[in-house]
Amino acid sequence: MASKTQTLALTLSLLILLSSCKSSQAAGIAIYWGQNGNEGTLADACNSGNYQFVNIAFLTTFGNNQTPVLNLAGHCDPASGTCTGLSADIKTCQSQNIKVLLSIGGGSGSYSLTSADDARQVADYIWNNFLGGQSASRPLGDAVLDGVDFDIEAGGAQFYDELARSLNGHNGQAKTVYLAAAPQCPIPDAHLDGAIQTGLFDYVWVQFYNNGQCQYADGNADALLNSWNQWASVPATQVFMGLPAAPEAAPSGGFIPADALKSQVLPTIKNSAKYGGVMLWSRQYDNGYSASIKDSIN
Repeated sequence: MASKTQTLALTLSLLILLSSCKSSQAAGIAIYWGQNGNEGTLADACNSGNYQFVNIAFLTTFGNNQTPVLNLAGHCDPASGTCTGLSADIKTCQSQNIKVLLSIGGGSGSYSLTSADDARQVADYIWNNFLGGQSASRPLGDAVLDGVDFDIEAGGAQFYDELARSLNGHNGQAKTVYLAAAPQCPIPDAHLDGAIQTGLFDYVWVQFYNNGQCQYADGNADALLNSWNQWASVPATQVFMGLPAAPEAAPSGGFIPADALKSQVLPTIKNSAKYGGVMLWSRQYDNGYSASIKDSIN
């Protein structure tokens, strides 16, 4: 029989091992796909080997008694059923351990939640049409997405906390619905703060661009890193630095050249306990940027 000293030593060894496993969880790159018909297929994006998360963008209309609308630009037309072909691509991505999420909202669209009941109805719609539920009219076919990304940039701020709770309520015994949020970098975010404060979000990829007070500019990362330090303590499992994949992806600035990101930014933010990686907007603009930074993300 082991002595108390041996048992204690074994326990400590196991705790250290578990701690090291947790801290070595690989960081990754999240990308948005779906808003430009010339950006290649979803399978192309996943087969690039550059991404660990893909947000299919966007469900641009929902809530307030509106019929939900999925807008995938020139890729396909949900109304005529041509987006169901994406089901095979989604499964290709998932077979490579890439999480595929439905992004709701976006910079332009018609969406708002008018009550807690409205939020629950939207959650049920998303569950039945994109996640693990049942519907005769699943826009993306029978593939089951891994979760939902909240990219709320318009309308009100109310009831997104209820939407998060309702979606999270579908997890049951196993984690089947991952929640992500894409707030702007001024903190607290005008639309998503209430939702993020629920503590239910797995990933918060903050948009550190098109916001002059908290983005990289003229070779200076001070404002960016000051904002990151605030975001690094929000109640989420992981926090990502959201960046434009090219200068033209963010008309109001925030692009960081890959070398500057690797030398001025990543060494600092990787020290954050909740650091999860980098989010890029978007696949359309990612002409080599993700490939040039992916080996420096971890």
